[in-house]
Amino acid sequence: MSALYMIIGTLIALGVLVTFHEYGHFWVARRCGVKVLRFSVGFGSPLLRWHDRHGTEFVVAAIPLGGYVKMLDEREGEVPESLLSQAFNRKSVKQRIAIVSAGPLANFILALLFFWVLAMLGSEQIRPVVGAVQPGSMAEQAGLMPGQEIVAVNGERTEGWAGVNLQLIRRLGESGVLDLHVRDLQGSAEQHLQLQLSDWLKGVEEPDPIGSLGIRPWRPEIPPVIAQLDPEGPAQKA
Repeated sequence: MSALYMIIGTLIALGVLVTFHEYGHFWVARRCGVKVLRFSVGFGSPLLRWHDRHGTEFVVAAIPLGGYVKMLDEREGEVPESLLSQAFNRKSVKQRIAIVSAGPLANFILALLFFWVLAMLGSEQIRPVVGAVQPGSMAEQAGLMPGQEIVAVNGERTEGWAGVNLQLIRRLGESGVLDLHVRDLQGSAEQHLQLQLSDWLKGVEEPDPIGSLGIRPWRPEIPPVIAQLDPEGPAQKA
């Protein structure tokens, strides 16, 4: 079942990429005055076919592994004299370059759009709340308490444990003061803590920055409840 989902997802993604790519060629060709004869997504036997008011044939074909935009061109057949001004080969070099490069440019714009949407949606992270502090550790000596949230490290705001770890990694092997800003979950006031570093984790092959400070992150308790079974799997048969 998972393989089927992967195949369907791949075909959908490929269809979107092909459609945007060919639409780039199509849109610029129309703006340059080139007559587009056919806009096809896919190859093989047409599944859907219709024409617009400009006489362009739009096709959705059975094999979704590519596509093409067919334009009026004297090199591919005889062109009526009344339509010569709309032939691709009669356009200027700059216009032809623009039409050819419009497809890759459309895919580039689509990638930027997807990245923007992902950035706007954001990502779910576990808040950097301290679950426990090891006795005698640097964190305890600085006054860090279980239940506090680390909101900034060295002045850089942290939304999750990945952000905390990233800022700590930048101080590996250093000596000096490590600044933490924390707050209680019940309040909004922030508290400034300072940890003293001395050649911190210098030479350690696989450092654990968070654990070495004596901090154990809080993790939500997730009950081991089964949500779904593979109908063909051994668990279902059992």
